[in-house]
Amino acid sequence: MILPVTPIRFAARRAALALLGAAAMHLPTSARAGEVITLGIGTQNTTTNTVTGGIVIKELHLLEKYLPKTGKYKDITFKLDWQNATSGPPVTNGMIANKLQIGMMGDYPLMVNGATGQQNKGNETQLIAVIAYNAFGAGNGVVVHKDSPYYDLADLKGKTVSVPFGSAAHGMMLQAMQERGWGPDFWNLVSQSPEVGTTNLQERKIDAHGDFVPFAELLPYRGFARKIFDGVQTKVPTFHGVVVRKDFAEKYPEVVVAYIKALMDANDWVRKDPVAAATKIEEWTKIEKEVAYIFLGPGGIHTLDPTIKPRWIDTVKTAHGVLQKLGRVKDFDVDAWVNETYVRQAFKERGLDYDAQKQTLANYEVTGKDPICKQPITQPKEAGQIWLADSGVVSLSSAMCTLRGINHYEKLGKKVLVSYLYDKALGIKLFADKAFFALDNSDAKKPTLVPFLLKKDAEAHAARTKGRLVTYTEALAMTKAGG
Repeated sequence: MILPVTPIRFAARRAALALLGAAAMHLPTSARAGEVITLGIGTQNTTTNTVTGGIVIKELHLLEKYLPKTGKYKDITFKLDWQNATSGPPVTNGMIANKLQIGMMGDYPLMVNGATGQQNKGNETQLIAVIAYNAFGAGNGVVVHKDSPYYDLADLKGKTVSVPFGSAAHGMMLQAMQERGWGPDFWNLVSQSPEVGTTNLQERKIDAHGDFVPFAELLPYRGFARKIFDGVQTKVPTFHGVVVRKDFAEKYPEVVVAYIKALMDANDWVRKDPVAAATKIEEWTKIEKEVAYIFLGPGGIHTLDPTIKPRWIDTVKTAHGVLQKLGRVKDFDVDAWVNETYVRQAFKERGLDYDAQKQTLANYEVTGKDPICKQPITQPKEAGQIWLADSGVVSLSSAMCTLRGINHYEKLGKKVLVSYLYDKALGIKLFADKAFFALDNSDAKKPTLVPFLLKKDAEAHAARTKGRLVTYTEALAMTKAGG
């Protein structure tokens, strides 16, 4: 049976968790009849690419579906203690204190989690699965105020820039600095949580803010920020993964496998109906559905896939190297920290081929027939989408057809909630109204509009094609005039 953890006063709860943690240190190899097992799971509900590892499993009761109930677990009662954090470090603290047995976080915090566990014998953790990834680093980003004169990282020399220290975004920024040969005094880098950084950026108390998923998309979506750097520019993969206390996993391997099967169900639930899923995710996390969709919808910024691919391990080793150069982390045996046993077993029990999935980077993509240009979508990375308030998401075959579609539906009196396009240079999904466009005159008889996240990329493309830089408003007007 499964019992929820009931709310109790903070002091009492802390004392109870301490007792549970102490008791867990002396659990036998097999569960005892009549035993209560408290499973603490550290989530990051507002970090959109972790939702299928946390809030979705919790709200849909997917873990309860798979928790073992036979054999040594026949008379066991599970208590699920879901503990939400806004970043990885608090989850690591909870795991080292044995208040959490499972946790989820981004690549740099994962590396610190593993290294911290190895330095605290008896509290080792293991990477057991991945939740979501971008193979080239997209998701983390740097934003400025929408009215800022800065359009590039280099523009921030000597400026005050905030980032949550110890986060995946912090790692991205350190990586970018090392690549460019910038010293630690290039800018005034200060540590601010997403909440504090958001407020300070809005009030223009800082010049820029670096952050992880979903904030580099969320803040521009909310209308007061503009993204000037995306992690994809580092070309270093980024991912969020799941770690478990090694002692817990060895005592209760079936529980760990159950969690991964629940994660896989959550991934399937999102892909089956991403519009409905994004809508529920907004209800549960307060992150707008349009932002959740840009990450988790078809062709989204992040791919849901639990397999542990070799390049993710290389990413952690790269992160470790970055921090070692700065003297911020001790030795860490990455290979000893990774354990694919449980995710392999979950795939086996679901009748799936783990090794085949491990070899692919495929995501589910935008498909269908374009209702505006009357043609099938054959090139997903050239496609676009329009989310209509009354009828969901419409998929289009190109940027031009998407812009025409926005004009078409608005003329019909339909409300366009948001529209999406793909950056021509970086290949990532972006909000159409936040894009810079290049008028491409390569074919004088058929000029076209090409979307970019970065102003400099749009300007460069326009220069190469005898065109010019075009704003979103101008792009809409041009496609309206063109039918």
